[in-house]
Amino acid sequence: MTMTIGAIVDEIFGHDAAFGLKAYDGSSGGNQSAGILIDLKNERGLRYLVSAPGELGLVRAYVQGDLDIVGLDEGDPYDLLDSVKDKLAPRIPEPRKVKDILTSLGPRMFVPPELPDLENPPGWRRLAEGLRHSKARDAQAISHHYDVSNAFYEKVLGPSMAYTCACYPRDDATLEEAQANKFDLVCRKLDLKPGMRLLDVGCGWGGMVRHAVTNYGVTALGVTLSREQAAYGQAWIEREGLTGRAEIRHDDYRHVTESDFDAISSIGLTEHIGIKNYPGYFAFLHERLVAGGRLLNHCITRPNNHFSPIAKGGFTNRYVFPDGELAPVGTIINDIADQGFEVRHVEDLREHYARTCRAWAKNLSANWDACVGDAGQATARVWGLYLAGSSLGFRRNEIQLHQVLAQKVGSGGVAPYPLRPDFGS
Repeated sequence: MTMTIGAIVDEIFGHDAAFGLKAYDGSSGGNQSAGILIDLKNERGLRYLVSAPGELGLVRAYVQGDLDIVGLDEGDPYDLLDSVKDKLAPRIPEPRKVKDILTSLGPRMFVPPELPDLENPPGWRRLAEGLRHSKARDAQAISHHYDVSNAFYEKVLGPSMAYTCACYPRDDATLEEAQANKFDLVCRKLDLKPGMRLLDVGCGWGGMVRHAVTNYGVTALGVTLSREQAAYGQAWIEREGLTGRAEIRHDDYRHVTESDFDAISSIGLTEHIGIKNYPGYFAFLHERLVAGGRLLNHCITRPNNHFSPIAKGGFTNRYVFPDGELAPVGTIINDIADQGFEVRHVEDLREHYARTCRAWAKNLSANWDACVGDAGQATARVWGLYLAGSSLGFRRNEIQLHQVLAQKVGSGGVAPYPLRPDFGS
């Protein structure tokens, strides 16, 4: 028996599904009163769904414009993801219905169409582009995400151009207040003083560098693999008259030859370097610090060793952070300590990152048309999904954000540090 697309959906998800479907063949299925209506617009969209059932198929069809969700706030689909996240499990149809479904779809539906331009190939295929976390491949991965459009990032991130977890000093604090407070917290944890030298690895558009130089009187070097970030950040430094005291360098952190820094900040870089490279990474930073110098490592972490919210080959890996890897904070602490650091303080800011991602998503939503003009509809749709999904993940404790403060111990265990932390909250 030949079945319509709507009838197939009814067999797999039922009439009580978390969504309703309107298909290009004129049929409908699912729960039409669920409040979520999916408009499947063409055969290519169906082929994406059938050839990659689950997250990737849905994302491919949505990003390509082959699937729309009626009434969706594309810049901030948080409420939608929250409502359907645990309700999309398919049911196994009766054996005779399985045959009807397969016959109705036909073999062509199981052949995936060409992948969206924004999608990275799976990790095993990317090996052809170079060894994972080689300098060339890391540069390519960073460029994929950070060289989208500075104008796009201005609209999403706001005036601070800070693309890392903020730290909200009050419940009613704005995103800009929270980002300034985050940078200031890092400066206080590093105990920055006038005349000190700071290295900021993975510096982004230079927010930490500018804050530290302007407010704490240090000289600072920031390093980023993103050419767009470096040009933007260096121009900002020149506009603010900080030339000679601050520099944003387009380069791999592994190329930094300077040493004897009094402090190092690593804000949002550890996610990109690969877990197996942690020992070498922290050893490199250790070599560049003076005895007694402090390191502040700020990065997204996993809750434990048994939970993998960002599966290899999933949406985030293929569309947002190719080659990105997360580890539990314990792994980071152990690898830092193994390289001669003394870990002084650890703090989880996951609730702050849930708020930060929501604030970015609201910015995207408020500037949707302009963001689409800057980066294209496909990129804007990816960002809407990514920011909403990340906020939900932090809220549900599927991912976390830890700051780890460590200190390079001098000979004889000398490492000046107050009896109690003096950097406040």
